[in-house]
Parts: sequence; structure tokens; C-alpha cells
Amino acid sequence: METLGYLIDGFGVALAPHNLMFALLGAMLGTLIGALPGLGPANGVAILIPLAFSLGLAPDTAMIMLTSVYAGAMYGGRISSILLNIPGDEPAMMTCLDGYPMAQQGKAAEALAISAVASFVGSLIATIGLILLAPVLANFALTFGPAEYFALFMLAFATLGGITGKNPMKTVLAACLGLMIATVGIDNTGVQRYTFGVLELFEGVDFIIAIVGLFAISELLFFIEDRAGGGKETISVSKLKLSWKDIRNIMPSSFRGGVLGFVAGVLPGAGASLGSFIAYTLEKKVVGSKGGFGKGDPRGVAAPEAGNNGASSGALVPMLTLGVPGSGTTAVLLALLISLNITPGPLMFTQNADIVWGVIAALLIGNFLLLVLNIPLVGIFVKLLSVPPMYLLPIVTMVAFVGIYSISNTTFDLYFMVAFGVLGYVLRKLEIPLVPVILGLLLGPEMEKNLRHALDISDGDWMVLWDSGLAIGLWVFAAIGLILPTIVGPVLRRRMRGLEQKDTAIGD
Repeated sequence: METLGYLIDGFGVALAPHNLMFALLGAMLGTLIGALPGLGPANGVAILIPLAFSLGLAPDTAMIMLTSVYAGAMYGGRISSILLNIPGDEPAMMTCLDGYPMAQQGKAAEALAISAVASFVGSLIATIGLILLAPVLANFALTFGPAEYFALFMLAFATLGGITGKNPMKTVLAACLGLMIATVGIDNTGVQRYTFGVLELFEGVDFIIAIVGLFAISELLFFIEDRAGGGKETISVSKLKLSWKDIRNIMPSSFRGGVLGFVAGVLPGAGASLGSFIAYTLEKKVVGSKGGFGKGDPRGVAAPEAGNNGASSGALVPMLTLGVPGSGTTAVLLALLISLNITPGPLMFTQNADIVWGVIAALLIGNFLLLVLNIPLVGIFVKLLSVPPMYLLPIVTMVAFVGIYSISNTTFDLYFMVAFGVLGYVLRKLEIPLVPVILGLLLGPEMEKNLRHALDISDGDWMVLWDSGLAIGLWVFAAIGLILPTIVGPVLRRRMRGLEQKDTAIGD
């Protein structure tokens, strides 16, 4: 009953006219960003963070807008998957298997509408799960001491590679790089570390500058390198001919995919890629030989779309309750909260209840907005795929530079942002993931603080880190999370590639 009261208060925040307007803006921008191949939700949120600062948005409004961008980008990723056979991001890869064959059969409009409905169902299931699970997990997290929090952060880093991570060693290297950057500045004992006498580094590296540089500016450098002057040709979208019977047929698939996606999203390091893969493979086993998977089966579109959208809402659970991001995009949102002087974690549900429940209510409202937007306005989003990046490039650049300059009004931050952009470009060229760098930068200070606190309490006895059953359990899960991707990850990736090649061959 208490949760219901908080949720009603959250609707009061989310339905405020200015918050509703920015939720709608975020949903539209997110869908547009998601439709562009390669950008994805993490880049989209990173690019638009400076916009939130330059507009001077209140914390609740900024979080509502950028969470709507996140949800919209997850919706938009299916557009290029279905029309171009190019995933908007990694989780949308499974949508290509049946979405593109449907488009080749002249059913592009139906495939896009089915994916929109499935995305809505998956997001709705996961948001309801977030409402029910988050308060329980937040109350449980109040029992954590500094040793337990340190073990929790180690768990976050251990599961960072995720079940679908490409190279565990590169992930560890990226996380260490992030932790090293986090040590720059004055520590909590007043000692300067790696500042080199530069006044601007005394307070450490600003999360937002690092994120915008690593994600947005590096993406711009890739655009410049590709010199992509022309847009991509898309399959034409005919008039929608979708019946209620077609929607009823995909509902079981959407429901199963949404539940599996939510579970995958809650697990740190698993994320939407695992959610969409499991949802697709399970649906294929459930339907069996009766289905035409790989040839344009609508259920092969609905299941992975519900899975990856369910995972996006599920990833908010560990971020809001424990302060540990469940995905790359939630790591960017975590940085936004910290930059707004809001500490994510269990106390956020009491100290900043209006923001937490406002965001959750906005997710529910945003799901309906996205469903309404995506079906009638899909033609507009489709046209964006033919816009040459050379025209989009200056707009993105302007938003990034103006937004960062508006935060501190110093040119040093602009130079720093460009430096991080070059670093991000080099890391991506070396196929070193960027999210572990950000996570190390974000969690490093809190990790160090909890370690110092635990050792102070125990008078320097390191055994305090393994002194409780809860801490031991977290260390065990961390060990499993570190070892499992190394064993299971290559097998799972081979199966994903094999499934994609097999279904593509059948479709041909």
C-alpha cells in the first residue's frame, strides 16, 4: 500500500506539464537516435546529457527526459534492423532474423507495428517488475555495511564483461583504466594525486565530460573517418495491414520475452543482449516446427523486441536500489545522478523519493507515448535513415560543445572532452569497451571510500571484508561472474552467430 502511495505521488511529478513535455521530447529524440545504426541508447543519452544541463533542467525533469531517451532508443533500434538488416545496437541483432525477411516480403509496416507492440508489452512488464522489486531490494540494501558495499562493487566489476562480452581481459583493462582516472584529484585525507599542479584537476575528472567525450565525440570521429556522405537506401514501407488477430498471436511471445528480459536486465552485466537472445531461442523452442523462424515469423520479431525492452527497464533496478548500473546506458544515467549531487542507492528511495517514483511513473507514461508515436509516425523515423550523417554531424557537435561549456563556462573542459573523445576513439579501434572505463570512473571513489571505512572500523584488519555471510555471498557471486563469461561467453556468441547464419541461409 505504501508503494502505491509513492507511485501516485510519482504520477503527480511525471504528469506535471513541463515533465510531460520533456518526456515526449525524450521519447521522440530517443527513437530517432535508436533508428540510426551504430549509435544506440548509451551514445544517445550521453549526447543529450549536455542538452539537459544547457537547458538548466531540474533533477527530476532531467532524469525523466533522459530515461525517456533510453526507452525511445530501445524502441528505435528495431527500425534499421527491420528495414536495413543492420541492428541499431547489439540487442536489436536478433530482430534482424525475422524482421528483415518480413520487410522483404512487403510486410515492413506490419513488422514495425508488431515490434512496437512487443516493445510496449516488454517494457510494461519490466516497469511493473521494477515497481514491485525495487522497494524490496532497497530495504534489503539498508543492511549493507562498508565491507558489503565494497564486495558489491567488486561484483559489479566482475560481471562487467557480461555473458556476451567479447574479451574479458580487455574488459578488465578498461575497468582498471577507469579506476586509475578516478584517483585523480584530492582524496578524502587531503592528499593530491596525479593533479600535476593543474588547478582544474584538484576536484577530479568530471563524469559528464568523460562520458560525452568517450561516447559522443568518439562517435563523431568515426563519422569523420567513414566520410559517410550519403544515407542508406531502405525498403519502402507500405500501408499497415495489421489485424487484432495478428496482435493476439504475438501476445504470448511478447509476455514470455518481457519476463525473460526483465530477469536479464536485473542481473548486473547480463543486459539486453542476453535478454533478446534468450527470448528468441526460447520462443523458437516453444513454437517448434510449427513456426517459420528465420523466414519472417512475426513471433520471431516480437520475442526479442520484448526481451531487449524488458531488460532496459530491468537494468534500472540495481542502479536505483544499489547504485550499481545494470547496463551501459544505466551507467551513463548513474553519472547524471552523481553530477546532480544525488547518491543512487537505498537511501534515494527516502531522500529523493520524488525523483525515483517520478522516473518510474514517467516510464509507464512513456511506454504509452512511444506506442502512440511509433505506429503512426514510423514513416518520419524511417526517412531519417536516408539523411546523410554529414548533416547530422554538426548538430551533434554543437549540442555536445554548448552543453559542456554551459556546465562550467571554461574552455579547459572542452579541451578535456576532446581528449577523452580521442581516447574513446583509440579504445574503440582496439576493441576495448568504453562502459567499464565509465563504471571504474563512477564507482572508484565510492569503492575506495567504503574500503577505507571498513579498514578503519576493523583497525586495519583485512578479514573484515569477509566477516559476514552477506559479504561472503557477494564475493562468491563475484567469482562466478568473473569466471562464467570466460567459459560461457564464447559458446554463447558462437551460438548467436550460428543461429543468425542458419536463419539467414533459410531465408535465402
